[in-house]
Amino acid sequence: VGSEVSDKRTCVSLTTQRLPVSRIKTYTITEGSLRAVIFITKRGLKVCADPQATWVRDVVRSMDRKSSARNNMIQTKPTGTQQSTNTAVTLTG
Repeated sequence: VGSEVSDKRTCVSLTTQRLPVSRIKTYTITEGSLRAVIFITKRGLKVCADPQATWVRDVVRSMDRKSSARNNMIQTKPTGTQQSTNTAVTLTG
């Protein structure tokens, strides 16, 4: 199990235990003496993980996809109210 992070940019050890994506709120990547991905859980815990681990890369990709989808929804703005044209369509068969 990884240690909790006291300073948001410092990791002293890395977890090997996979964290469920559903419990992760966000993440940050640190550079320095110990490269790490710091996952921040929905409960506010900060957990360091090895950025080279397959499960860590999978979680980061998943978080990025969710973030990208959320940003696309936010950036899509309605074009305004559309006027009804009262056009009748008749189908023949």
